[in-house]
Amino acid sequence: MPGLPATTAIPALLVFLAVALGTISLALLVDILQERNRRAEALQQLRDFTDGGGEGPGLMRGLDAMPRWLIPVASRVPAFEDAQLMLEQAGSTMTLSRFFVISLGLAASFGLGLLVLTLSITVGIIAAAFGALLPYMVMRRKRTRRFDKFEEQLPEAIDMLGRAIRAGHPLSSGLKMVAEESADPVATEFRRSHEEHRFGLAFEDALLAMADRVQIVDVRILVTAILIQREVGGNLAEVLDNLASVIRARFTIRRQLRVYTAQGRFSGYVLAVLPIAVGGAIYTINPPYIRLLFTDPMGKLLVIVAVIFQIVGFLWIRKIINIEI
Repeated sequence: MPGLPATTAIPALLVFLAVALGTISLALLVDILQERNRRAEALQQLRDFTDGGGEGPGLMRGLDAMPRWLIPVASRVPAFEDAQLMLEQAGSTMTLSRFFVISLGLAASFGLGLLVLTLSITVGIIAAAFGALLPYMVMRRKRTRRFDKFEEQLPEAIDMLGRAIRAGHPLSSGLKMVAEESADPVATEFRRSHEEHRFGLAFEDALLAMADRVQIVDVRILVTAILIQREVGGNLAEVLDNLASVIRARFTIRRQLRVYTAQGRFSGYVLAVLPIAVGGAIYTINPPYIRLLFTDPMGKLLVIVAVIFQIVGFLWIRKIINIEI
């Protein structure tokens, strides 16, 4: 806030740092306890599997399962399972417990920090909501980038799978070859499907699980083609070659669209930054003129409305230029 004294800013900063560091410590403690429990459960499952009393798929699920104390809550709130799936799709090693601890900690840090800074409950609630949503937005962005990279590498993986089939290898061996010779994230997902099948999960279920984790249209088409070929027969290698060609053509069209929509994206960035830049310039020239927006009740309301309209306008422009292929 413009013109705030150090006696107000320093306590707010100390509150933010104290809550943030406390959150990090609590998240590390939760990770240590969960890692100890996971090791004990994995050891017990390995013993059961060695004695013949366990099942392979249970062994595979045991390491990525949701914490026991969250299972009753997740059964009533589907958002918990969605968060667990999002972390897996993002390729993050963060556990669900740590994710929620960090979200709550950031909410408390931002909320209490700005509450001490501004002495406004409304601003504190808005800051707390932003802090709670920040890990979700980061993970969602990470998931999007991982899906984009996966889709970019998928044609090469499909070609490799087709060559393995032409060479006479079974489909499971083709998945293993893709997992060993491809780069992440394609290698990670194909390796997981191959290991699930090796530990006893049905081949069809392993492929469907990959389609659920990687929610890309091309992956679903690939899984559907493989499952249909296993039921009715056909030349799977030729189908895979055609699918790889279609994916490459889609990438070519998508790059052309990014060129055509570059002006719209640039306009959205300019319109988002322009009010902040102009406001900062005016404050440098005439501070009391801008300070009125943060001291007068009507000015605070206008600032909130302006921020809301800025966000809506930016998202609207992104929606217009985001053309699905």
